[in-house]
Amino acid sequence: MLSPHEFATLILIKDARQPADLDQADLRTLLDRQLVELDEHAAPNRLARLTDRGRALLARLRALRGPDESVPHASVQALNAGA
Repeated sequence: MLSPHEFATLILIKDARQPADLDQADLRTLLDRQLVELDEHAAPNRLARLTDRGRALLARLRALRGPDESVPHASVQALNAGA
């Protein structure tokens, strides 16, 4: 299950245009779950970017959003189960 911080990191990576100062533990979790990858060609400041799996996870999250743009806790748990 992803933590709120890991979800936030995933969103930050999605919106990043340049390398960001990301929490290394959150980044490691996202890498381990194959939700992000590091662009090895952008050394020394490697840019993290979403994988297809990471984009699909965020698309499912957007689909769960209600009219008030909040995500019920049960929906987040269901989303995590699919990750």
